[in-house]
Amino acid sequence: MHALIVVAHPEPGSLTHNVAAHIGHGITCDPADSFEIADLAAEGFDPRFTAVDLAVHRREMAASADVIAEQARIDRADALVLVYPVYWWSMPGLLKGWIDRVFSNGWAYDEGADLKLVKKLQRLPVHLVAIGGADMRTYARHGYFGAMKTQIDHGIFDYCGARVVTSELLLEQREGEDQRLQTARTIGCNLFRKKMSQAA
Repeated sequence: MHALIVVAHPEPGSLTHNVAAHIGHGITCDPADSFEIADLAAEGFDPRFTAVDLAVHRREMAASADVIAEQARIDRADALVLVYPVYWWSMPGLLKGWIDRVFSNGWAYDEGADLKLVKKLQRLPVHLVAIGGADMRTYARHGYFGAMKTQIDHGIFDYCGARVVTSELLLEQREGEDQRLQTARTIGCNLFRKKMSQAA
């Protein structure tokens, strides 16, 4: 089994990248499993949704080469993992732009003139690992985590039919960095175990 881990953070030495690496190490607890890290910042992915992307959405032209390459990486994967810092109670613009462009009409879903929706990513399990700076009381008091789950888990992935298996929020005040990295490794170790147990 193979996982695509998508990371959206500009600093290679950040906790976000460290968490992604530990998830990867966890995945290889079973030597038969593998992973690839898509470092959107280092790879220079352009998150801007342009007139070309709008034309793709309208089925007026084919997707650009960078989008097709990202879709191919997802198509090769048995699971998708997104690892990102929480910016303004959501994902960074780089990651949101990646989703805006890559999860396009005709590939992630089909939405035709009759407005009937066809969800095309039903085979894809998704694991979300967000890294936040506030404590859980702040997230709970203001409903931020619930809002993130509504927007991201349901609004994005359910719309495409992808099942969110993990939706984890790692917080600085609740647990030290070592504990967060251990949680990341555990997520990786269990990544395909969860899928196999749910298929059984």
